[in-house]
Amino acid sequence: MILETRIADRGHSRRWADNAVRLIEADARRSADTHLVRYPLPSSWCGGVDVQLYLKDETTHITGSLKHRLARSLFLYGLCNGWIEEGTTVVEASSGSTAVSEAYFAAMLGLPFIAVMPASTSPSKIALIEAQGGRCHFVARSAEVYAEAHRLAAETGGHYLDQFTNAERATDWRGNNNIAESIFTQLQLEEHPIPEWIVVGAGTGGTSATIGRYLRYRRHDTRLCVVDPENSAFFLSYEQGVDVSTGASSRIEGIGRPRVEPSFLPNVVDRMVMVPDAASVAAAHHVSEVLGRRVGPSTGTNIWGAFGLLAEMVAQGRSGSVVTLLADSGDRYSDTYFCDEWLTNMELDTSGPAAKLSEFERSCSWS
Repeated sequence: MILETRIADRGHSRRWADNAVRLIEADARRSADTHLVRYPLPSSWCGGVDVQLYLKDETTHITGSLKHRLARSLFLYGLCNGWIEEGTTVVEASSGSTAVSEAYFAAMLGLPFIAVMPASTSPSKIALIEAQGGRCHFVARSAEVYAEAHRLAAETGGHYLDQFTNAERATDWRGNNNIAESIFTQLQLEEHPIPEWIVVGAGTGGTSATIGRYLRYRRHDTRLCVVDPENSAFFLSYEQGVDVSTGASSRIEGIGRPRVEPSFLPNVVDRMVMVPDAASVAAAHHVSEVLGRRVGPSTGTNIWGAFGLLAEMVAQGRSGSVVTLLADSGDRYSDTYFCDEWLTNMELDTSGPAAKLSEFERSCSWS
């Protein structure tokens, strides 16, 4: 019997992937790191309790949001698993900042990118994705985006990035300059280098998973607080200890989901806070005035949670620091969260929360 030796070689594909990884890593080195901004808290109400608030400013990424980190990780994950090759069509279920950042990386690698989104998506969001070279594909109902993204990837022989499943596994949570390691490196020379709390929202769940794992891996005493908007399933699931589906979309861009996504890891979260949508918007307006530049609504959610924790620390006479995220710029939301007519149509009355924020700045009280 003659045995035939057969060889199949993918050397060319490997060379392309090697160069693609190099391009992404070079982009990361050029952008260095995002800033850690100290928020100007009033000194008058501390009563001898020394507290600080820091904002990790993710707007300084080239695509303008926290999702730049996620998109980079998802592309590296796909490349190093051999799922993304030369000419691969890359698909995602997203109408927001994730799709904007993913379109950027796809264009960098010369790959076609399709973002699957509801037909009701605003023209301004579509324009941001298309400006980065992406193509938008529409479905009638938001619940259809997952299945349609799967279908398109299969039809084109492409790769579905699937941020909601892969966010927690695509990022190296042990370090490699992930967002958690970056925060602690930047805090090293501060008065309280190990913060009492880090506050983040949950969209995919990837950021909270990365930070929560890192805190345990480095054995820091820092606790993780996840803030969640109305109509999101994450808080209810965490509170009740069971899987929950709300069937309703969040009104706060970038965070909150109608279902608990696979990347959300509740066991690494120390506390969750549900924040009313009107409070998120009021806090976004408040911080925009303090910083002199607009911040997005998810940053407002973060700030609302962080202010509550700071007031708790002061009331307990406990000095320390709190860190949260400035997730994206409010300039993306001129026709929504910073438009009075839109807020009225959405029945978002920010007057009550705005008064509470003013009282916090005056006396550090937080009912």
